[in-house]
Amino acid sequence: MKRTSVLVFAGLDPSGGAGLQADIESIAALGAHALPIVTTLTVQDNDRVFAVYPVAASVLREQAQALMEKIDIAAVKIGIVGSSDNAQLIAEVITALRARQADLPVVLDPVLASGQGDALSRENAVHLLAPLRPLATLITPNLPEAVALCGGEAALRMQAMQLLKEAPHVLIKGAHAQGEHIHNHWFSRSAQRSWQWPRLPGAFHGSGCTLASAIAALLAQGQSMEQAIERAQIFCQRALDDAYVIAAGQHIPARHRRAG
Repeated sequence: MKRTSVLVFAGLDPSGGAGLQADIESIAALGAHALPIVTTLTVQDNDRVFAVYPVAASVLREQAQALMEKIDIAAVKIGIVGSSDNAQLIAEVITALRARQADLPVVLDPVLASGQGDALSRENAVHLLAPLRPLATLITPNLPEAVALCGGEAALRMQAMQLLKEAPHVLIKGAHAQGEHIHNHWFSRSAQRSWQWPRLPGAFHGSGCTLASAIAALLAQGQSMEQAIERAQIFCQRALDDAYVIAAGQHIPARHRRAG
């Protein structure tokens, strides 16, 4: 049985909690197949990032070209890009894919720092995303990322309106706010919706990667944006509820179980 494929640009996390491993597991659990391209090698555990080493854009280009020449790509998911050269290369790949499929879904998870605030790029992380933001179908920032992308604007709706000037859909994730519940807000140019989820105890490594890649997998299979966001949140919440421990610190979402 042929599976739809999602092209993924993201970093390698040797702890296995975030980055490409999170993407591969989530995409597989939602019934699609991940095509992973490593943008950055990192030195990290399940809590802290100690070093980042961007992969050369020429290597990304060769990998993407080999995949594009043979495999039908139904969606793209972007995490850490690593360098401005990589960001430009990814933009060129998306432009080439869109020449074949104008409505190709592109999910941009604008990871600016680790959950502990550690840098994930040697360059300005916000500036790195500049060529990619106008190409995204959906941008999925958390609250601090939304503030950074919008130049310090703190009002949620104003952040959404600013981001919607570039991408047709925005999902602002509310886990960084206080309270017993987490509120995630989807905005599009014609609709909006919010979801409320119970806040689970503990901290999690790779929750943002899990959600963004799950959305990409569902969009690749033809679900609407609203349907994909809702089902991906259900999947992510279950993965966090079943999270497991590999060491002290952040828990690892359990993404292995096939989603219902």
